[in-house]
Amino acid sequence: MAHAAPAPGSGPTRRALGTRWREPRVGHAPNGLPDVFSQRTHVLARYGIPVLLGLVYGYWAAANRRDGGPITGWNVLFGFVTALVFIVLCIAVAVFAPRLPRELHSAVKSAFGGIAVGFLVSQSGASVLWSSAMGLVAGAAVYVVFFYRYYTREDAEGNRIR
Repeated sequence: MAHAAPAPGSGPTRRALGTRWREPRVGHAPNGLPDVFSQRTHVLARYGIPVLLGLVYGYWAAANRRDGGPITGWNVLFGFVTALVFIVLCIAVAVFAPRLPRELHSAVKSAFGGIAVGFLVSQSGASVLWSSAMGLVAGAAVYVVFFYRYYTREDAEGNRIR
């Protein structure tokens, strides 16, 4: 048997139950969905996610390069420099790519993904041809996914459909 979903604001709140807790203000994102996170959370995520991904990427590249050998100072330095470059490029792509038309937007993100994968493969001792092939395959896959995403969510002029 189907039941109606409770409307927002109906039903007991924690305040009514006697605790000191405020109901979160729920705004609306540009796409019309409820935005439950604060602006501060969005800013932290915008820069925190690339930093976290960069640290994982730097560790992965350093681990590929040492190939099971001992951890040296140069290896740690290589990992941190790789992480720093990844973080800077990831933030640059996230800031500047949305300003481009959907084809270039997809191309920039796919180039970043393909180069990142190709670099990781090259650090494992694979040949240049194999690293390039893997980077091209990864970049092509990223391009198809992002182009489809932007193509289905924009009109002919490139404006987002809301």
